[in-house]
Amino acid sequence: MKIAFATCPAWPGGFPDDREAAALAGAEWRLWDDAAVDWEAYDRVVLRSVWDYTRRIDDFLAWCERVGPERLRNTPELVAFNADKRYLGELGVPIVPTAFVGPDGPPPAFEGEVVVKPNVSAGARDTGRFPAEHHDEAMALIEQIRSSGRVALVQPYLPGVDERGETAIVYLGGEVSHVLRKQPILRAAGVAPLGEDPDGPAAVMRDDDLVLAGEATDAELALAADIHERITERFDIPLYARVDIVPGHHGEPVVMELEALDPCLYLDQAPGAAARLAAAITR
Repeated sequence: MKIAFATCPAWPGGFPDDREAAALAGAEWRLWDDAAVDWEAYDRVVLRSVWDYTRRIDDFLAWCERVGPERLRNTPELVAFNADKRYLGELGVPIVPTAFVGPDGPPPAFEGEVVVKPNVSAGARDTGRFPAEHHDEAMALIEQIRSSGRVALVQPYLPGVDERGETAIVYLGGEVSHVLRKQPILRAAGVAPLGEDPDGPAAVMRDDDLVLAGEATDAELALAADIHERITERFDIPLYARVDIVPGHHGEPVVMELEALDPCLYLDQAPGAAARLAAAITR
């Protein structure tokens, strides 16, 4: 089986966390937008660090369709669904309460501390946390997002995130592979600062202690299993998926994100995870 791991120009040799899995699968690293690549020469094309897709979403989704559902993992249909965060309204499970503010929609009614993010974004880009005294900055970010033609998501900032962080449950090949504990990403008021790479994740995403191995409660595992079952029924078994869960207003688990496009899987935090991903690719 001939395998390609698709990446972007910022990471031509792949993101470090993915390199062991690529080596075990015998994969070659290829830039997703390289017109010289013959994608039909590969049996599997695995999306990994394609983090510039958010700035070229139409081109990227068209490329996914060209590679096709027989080769691309995850499949083009699941990728298109997951690329737009409005999928949260379609999951049918408890999520962080979310208002979707489109270009022509009325301004939201702010209450307390809020989070603002675009419907198409990755790595906390164009995302901010705003206490009540910074609601003018929240509105400015909403207008920036809307002026770009995107939809703004407005959510309450849940205090449990500061206390417990996020629980990330990683599925590989249809089975739970490992569980992660993620520290709060939005640790201060304002828009998350970017690093040197404008197409990479926000600077805080690179902190060494941001994500470590963790454990999930039975309720968190049940919620993740519910989501995984729902997307499997709709799109077939995903090669990989990461379900990010946080405590709701009353401590109950709610979904913050479903990551099934090219999430960082933090394989280095789980012994054997790289081998599990490689095995799932070649099955």
